[in-house]
Order: sequence, then structure tokens, then C-alpha cells
Amino acid sequence: MAYVDGFILPVPVKNLRAYRRMAQLAGKVWREHGALDYREFVADDVKVGKWTSFPRSVKLKRGETVVFSFIVYKSKAHRNAVNKRVMAEMKKSTMPPDLPFVPGRMAFGGFRTIVQG
Repeated sequence: MAYVDGFILPVPVKNLRAYRRMAQLAGKVWREHGALDYREFVADDVKVGKWTSFPRSVKLKRGETVVFSFIVYKSKAHRNAVNKRVMAEMKKSTMPPDLPFVPGRMAFGGFRTIVQG
């Protein structure tokens, strides 16, 4: 069964176009290095919950939206190998000084499949 890295992050609405360009490039890089799938989604029907919710999880502020994304791999070992290659390639390039999202409020982690179908 597949292994997934999942991400949730706040993105200023004014930066969505720049974020999308960055995400398209990232998706290309991850797939070139072996990821099975790479997806990015912007909030459409996401309400602030009483105790917890996607907006609360990233401490969403006025003028921001939530982006949810995931990368699919064959296994955790495959993920580790792909990410090692991606990180080696990223060391060769420079990150833009102004990222189009708020990295300090991003949540992420690796997940193993328990149900498929």
C-alpha cells in the first residue's frame, strides 16, 4: 500500500498565483524523482470549527486561505529515497527570498495507508 506525505498551510490570497507556480514546479521535481502523485488543493468549503478545523490548525489570518497537499509514494522507504534526491537537487538551487506561503504555520507529516479503495 502507498505512503503519503501530507501538508496543510496558510497562503495569503494575494500570493495564490505565485504559490501555484511554485507548486507546479515542485510537483514536476517530485515526480521526476519518483513520486507517484503530487496534488495541491485550495480551500473551497472550509469553515472555522468551534474547537478545531483546517483554519484553526494553521492559525489562519484575514486575507489568507488554506492549502492542503499530498505526495504519494510506494512506501516509506521509497519516500525517503525520493526526498533524498529532491533535497540534493534543491541544495543546488536557491530558494526565493519571499516564499508565497507562511512556512512557520505549516503542518506536515508522513502517513501509512490503512484503507484503500
